[in-house]
Amino acid sequence: MNEILTQLVALQAIDSEIDQIDEAIKVEQNSLDERISALAKREAIISSLEEKISGQQAESRTLEAEMADKMDHVRERQSKMMQVQTGREQTALLKEIEDAKKSAKENEEKIVTLMESIEKLTAEIEQEKNLLKGEKTLVAEETEKVRSAIESINKGKKQKDNIRVKQASEVKPSVLKKYDTLRERRNGLAVVNVLDGVCQGCFMSIPPQKYNMLLKGDQMFDCPTCQRLMYYVAPVLEEEV
Repeated sequence: MNEILTQLVALQAIDSEIDQIDEAIKVEQNSLDERISALAKREAIISSLEEKISGQQAESRTLEAEMADKMDHVRERQSKMMQVQTGREQTALLKEIEDAKKSAKENEEKIVTLMESIEKLTAEIEQEKNLLKGEKTLVAEETEKVRSAIESINKGKKQKDNIRVKQASEVKPSVLKKYDTLRERRNGLAVVNVLDGVCQGCFMSIPPQKYNMLLKGDQMFDCPTCQRLMYYVAPVLEEEV
C-alpha cells in the first residue's frame, strides 16, 4: 500500500474514533432532551386541564346566574298569582312558573355535573403535578450526570482531535480535501479495502484489470461505483489449532 493510502487509512481510523465519541455525546444529550421534552408535555397537560377547569367554572357561574334569574321570575309570578282575576290568567301564570322551575332545575343538574367534572379534573391535576415534581427532580439529577459524562467524553475527544490535526498535516491538501469530501458524502467512510474484487464500501465488484493493479499496492484508485478511495490488505487467516 502506497504512502498516501497508508496516511489516509490511519487518518480514517482516528476519524472513526472521533465519530464514535461524537455519537456517545449525542446519545447522552438525546436521552436528556427526551426527559426535558416529557416535562414540557406534562406541563402542557396540566395547563390544558387548568384551562378546562377555568372554562367549566365560568360556565357554572353563568348557569348559576341564569338559575337565580329564573327563580326570581318564579317568585315574581307567584306574587302576581294573588292579583289575577280569571282562571285563564291563573293558568298562564302557572305554566310560566312551572317552565321557569323546570329550566332552573335543568341548570342545577348541569351545575352539579360541572362540579363533579371540576372535582375530577382537580384531582387529575394534582396527580400530574406530583408526577411533574418527581420528574423534575430526576431531570435535575440526570442533567448533572450528562454534563459530567459529556465533560469526560470531551476530554478524550480533545486528545483525539490533536492527534487528528497532526495526522491530517501529513496528507497533501488536495488529497485531504478529497478525503474530507468523501467522508461527508459517504457516511464517514472515505477509504475502503477491496476483498476478492469487491469494494467493501458499496459491495460492488470492480473491474478485474483495476483489481489486479490495486493488488500491486503502488497506485491509488477510486471505486467506479461509490468513488471511495480503495486499497488492498490481505485478510489475516486464523491458524488452525
